[in-house]
Amino acid sequence: MIDHGKKNVLGVLVDAVDYEGALGRIVSAAHEGQALTVTALAVHGVMSGYADDGHRGRLNRFDLVVPDGQPVRWALNLLHSTELLERVYGPELMVKICAVAEREGLDIFLYGSTPAVLDQLERSLRERFPRLSIFGAEPSRFRRLSTSEKEDVAARIRSSGARIVFVGLGCPRQEVWAYEYRYELGMPIVAVGAAFDFHAGGKRQAPRWMQDHGFEWLFRLGSEPRRLWRRYVLLNPWYVGLVAAQWLGLKRFSPSTHRPIDLVSYG
Repeated sequence: MIDHGKKNVLGVLVDAVDYEGALGRIVSAAHEGQALTVTALAVHGVMSGYADDGHRGRLNRFDLVVPDGQPVRWALNLLHSTELLERVYGPELMVKICAVAEREGLDIFLYGSTPAVLDQLERSLRERFPRLSIFGAEPSRFRRLSTSEKEDVAARIRSSGARIVFVGLGCPRQEVWAYEYRYELGMPIVAVGAAFDFHAGGKRQAPRWMQDHGFEWLFRLGSEPRRLWRRYVLLNPWYVGLVAAQWLGLKRFSPSTHRPIDLVSYG
């Protein structure tokens, strides 16, 4: 198990952790009924925190920020000599959590995406984990929620009896959601991004060799060029340049934030 704690990558505090280390913290919090905010960040997620002072404040208050993308793992190894051998990929982390949840009787709740995706996701998870208890699923409304709506969502999740919540709203909305609900729910909230679509069968994952060698972005760009071209064509080179600047000591990146964190209540 590897858990070297939080390390500064462009001002975003990322945990130098492997699957076993992340699972241990999540499962322990689920059994103890403790709040725990978790997200899996690739380059886009790190750059969202770098570019937005308020959002960086949210991310740096998360309990666990795992290196979802290979370039994030590489940055941890380059900047902090963490010697991580693999990333902690959000969709795979979800599978591993579900396997432990099935074995140890930890019930889950699914929040986000569309009704059609959630229906297929539930079927897929039940086929893969027959004894896994899915105590509820609620789709996104794709807008900001009122205070009363937010309270209703929290009450439904709490009353479901679930011990772990998976959130699939996309970056950065899912991190905003997890941050704002962390103490209202009092359980692990795990933001897993595209995992809902992948496990529901709506989107294909990159071949393993592309994932292992950091070319997943190229596969996803080819699959959704109109939606993702700015993310990968513009952000990736910018990220590489900034990491190089941090490594060479040409620029310092502070994890502190000076702007109040807005409450936006996405749902």
